[in-house]
Order: sequence, then C-alpha cells, then structure tokens
Amino acid sequence: MRQAAFLAAGSLTACTAVSQDGPLDYQGVSVDNLGRDLVSVQVALSGITVIEQVQAYADCAAAQYALDEGYGYVRHLRRKVDQEGGIWRGDAVYTLSKTRPEGTNVIDADSVVFACVENGTPTV
Repeated sequence: MRQAAFLAAGSLTACTAVSQDGPLDYQGVSVDNLGRDLVSVQVALSGITVIEQVQAYADCAAAQYALDEGYGYVRHLRRKVDQEGGIWRGDAVYTLSKTRPEGTNVIDADSVVFACVENGTPTV
C-alpha cells in the first residue's frame, strides 16, 4: 500500500537516470498540499550511493511544485528517510514562499529546478 502512495495518479512515474555513481531508478514522487504554504513531498528511488540523492530528489520535486504554484522559494522543514529491500523512501515537508524567507535551508526554486534538469533528476 505504501508503494501505491508514491505512484498515485498525478505523480511522476518511474524514470531512470545515470549519475557519476551509476544508474538511479526514480520510482515516483507525490506532493501533497498540507494547507496554506506547507507541502509534503514523498519520493522513492533505488540505486543510490549516498543518502543526499534522496534529499536532492525531494528538493527537485518541491522546487518544481513551488514554481507551478507561483512561488519562488521553498524552505525545508524536516525530512525522514528509510530504506527497505533496496528502495529508499523520503518524506519531507517544506514551506512555500513568494519572497525569500528568513532562516536556513532556503531553496531558490528556479535555480534548483535548472540544476535538476541539468543533472537528470526528475521534478513534479
């Protein structure tokens, strides 16, 4: 049942990209609006070599979602990562902002989406 949540209607379907470390299998992403300016991003992928690849996938999805909704910035609030049977799952929460918010972990959505496209990391 958990896997189905990652591949629900309207979410990104599986995609494979090659990184310096080998092939990554992007198995889906979903973004849920939690109300106001909060979103939850769930990702699934395999073939990673460093946990930061899970974070990057979630950040790419959050940044693209922000742009699609008319926001320019995303701020990461929390992230959970787990692994089972070779599949890594990330669950992250972000705030969306039209102007650059104060604090740390601020993502400029335009810059991140550009980098995601250049690196072959899927977005929403």
